[in-house]
Amino acid sequence: MKLCSFSHHGRSSFGAVVDGGVIDLAPLFPGIKTLRAFLEADGLAKAAAATAGVQPNFSLDEVSFEPVITDPGKIYCVGLNYRDHVAETHSVETEKPALFARFAGSQIGHKQPLIKPIETEMFDYEGELAVIIGKPGRRISEADALSHVAGYACYNDGSVRNWQRHTTQFLAGKTFYGTGGFGPWMVTSDEIADVSKLSLVTRVNGEVVQNTTTDLMINSIPSLIAYISTILPLEVGDVIVTGTPGGVCARRTPPLWLKHGDVVEVEISCVGCLSNTVVDEKLQ
Repeated sequence: MKLCSFSHHGRSSFGAVVDGGVIDLAPLFPGIKTLRAFLEADGLAKAAAATAGVQPNFSLDEVSFEPVITDPGKIYCVGLNYRDHVAETHSVETEKPALFARFAGSQIGHKQPLIKPIETEMFDYEGELAVIIGKPGRRISEADALSHVAGYACYNDGSVRNWQRHTTQFLAGKTFYGTGGFGPWMVTSDEIADVSKLSLVTRVNGEVVQNTTTDLMINSIPSLIAYISTILPLEVGDVIVTGTPGGVCARRTPPLWLKHGDVVEVEISCVGCLSNTVVDEKLQ
């Protein structure tokens, strides 16, 4: 099943994406306002029966996509999780995952503007696979880790490189307003036979700039869930953004910095294609 967060004529809701459009799930689950709340209420177990025979309320063109989880309690991002990205950044592979945070206010949905801040001419893409937690837990074992996953989505960890380099800490350049593309929807984990066998491609204006498979991650998804859940309990709706492969703007010759009007697509097999157009903040 594909699940999304969206708005229609200014009203935010959540829904199931089906052939021909979106089924608005809010009327079918009274009192539940967000996709996170739907997952917390064990909505996935009831969704198939509730939507059987139901026609879409809206076509895909009628809705504005919001970030898949609009109100995550935590967003963990993983740095340097592909060896080709470690190599291109002249970094050292660490024994444990490099983690930093994003905040919910930095995220945007599919087809929403990816905002290039006025503070930079060094705006970069990072195509990544996002993991959405569906069952809470602390000190989750690697063996049980995938049972805690509700689903997967595409993510563009848009990075303001000059601010990222202000110190040894990444956060300043990683959570600017409007720079984190998250969507278009999440695909529930039961639809993904093997999450370690997905292809990930990032394109800028149709040109492939990143191309990898998820089996090349240094830290696998189960190991990330086990490690992160040791620090703090993982909760329903938390998001883990699992790292980007090589090919980022900053390491190209010359650098391929994003500019106003560029279209960035992150496509992951079995998941979908996230698309955002770069908008220069000073031109808004």
